[in-house]
Amino acid sequence: MLWIVFGIMCFAAVVFAIWPFLRENSRNFAVVIVAVVFVIGASAALYSSIGSPGISSGAGAAGAGEMSEVVGSLARRLENNPDDIEGWRMLGRSYMSLGNYGEAVKALERATELESGQNAQTLVELGEAMLAESGQTMSPRIVAVFENALRLEPGNPGALFWGGIGAFNRGDQSLAADRWERLLGTNPPPEIREVLIQRIAEWRGEEAAAPPQAAAMPPASSPPATSQPVASTSAADAIVSARIALSDDAANSLPADGIIFVIARDPAQPTPPIAVVRQSLSQLPAVVALDDGSSMVAGRALSGFEEFELEARVSLSGQPGKQPGDWFGTVLVRPAENKSVSLSIDTQVQ
Repeated sequence: MLWIVFGIMCFAAVVFAIWPFLRENSRNFAVVIVAVVFVIGASAALYSSIGSPGISSGAGAAGAGEMSEVVGSLARRLENNPDDIEGWRMLGRSYMSLGNYGEAVKALERATELESGQNAQTLVELGEAMLAESGQTMSPRIVAVFENALRLEPGNPGALFWGGIGAFNRGDQSLAADRWERLLGTNPPPEIREVLIQRIAEWRGEEAAAPPQAAAMPPASSPPATSQPVASTSAADAIVSARIALSDDAANSLPADGIIFVIARDPAQPTPPIAVVRQSLSQLPAVVALDDGSSMVAGRALSGFEEFELEARVSLSGQPGKQPGDWFGTVLVRPAENKSVSLSIDTQVQ
C-alpha cells in the first residue's frame, strides 16, 4: 500500500506541471489516466519484487524510511547489474515518487542510453522527470525529448499530451490542437475528454472557457482597502477567501495580460500542491475563494489541513514554476482561526 500511495504522489507532482493548461476554473479535474496506472503499477511491482510485503508500511517518517530503503536496495542491485534496462526505469520511477527528481533523471537517462533512445515511453518518463527537476520549465531540451518520443510512437498518449503543451508554448496552437485531437482518439475518461475539447476549441479560435469566479474590488472612489472586501458568490462556503492585490512596485513592473497562480501548499510537504487556481492579472484586486473543488488530488482535500501556505504569483512565462522576474506573495492560513486573509503580491523572484 505504501508504494501505491507514493506512486500517486509521484504522479501528482507531474500533474502540477500541467494543471493550469488543463483547467480554467477550480472545478475541472484533469489527469492523464494512463500515466497514473503506469506509475502505480510500476511501484507495486517494485515493492512486490524487492520490498517486504509482509511488513506493515506504517506512516510518516517510518513509511518514508522504508521506501528509501527499498529504493536504495534497487540502486545497489543495479551497481552489480548496470545493463538492466527495466531496473533503471523502475529506479527512475521510484526516485520520482520520493521527489528526488535529479536522481530520477539520471536513472532514466541510463535506461534511455541502454535502449539507444528508441523507447518512446522511457523518453516520456525522462521528459517528465526533467520537467519536475527544472521547476516545471519546459526547456528546448525537454521539448526535444517529447518530440523524439512522438517520432518513435506517434500515438503515445503521454507524448501527444506533452507534445501539445510544447507546441502551445512555441506559439503553434494549430499543431497543439492537432496533437490533442489525436489524444482524444485514445479514448480518455470523460472528465479529461471534456477539458481536452475545451482547450482544443480555444486553440482553434473558438469560444474560450469562462474564467474562474473572482469578484472585482470596488473602484478607487469606494471605501479604502481596509474595509470589508467584496467576495465572490462562493466565498461563504469557501475554506479560505483571499483578498489578493498588487503592491505598487509589482503593478508598475508587470504587463496587464499576466497570469496569476493561487497555490495552496502543505508546509511540511510542498510538492505536490494541495490546490491550484489560475486567473488573469487584469482581474486584480479581487477575492479568490478556494474550497475542496480546488484540490488537485482526490483524497487530499484542502479541508483536511489545519494550516497551509497560500501563495499568489504572477507568472511571466505562463508556467506554474517560479521564474526570475515573477512577483509573488505568501501567507500562512489557519482556516479554524481565520477564513478570510489578505495577500499582497510584493516580492520579485531573483
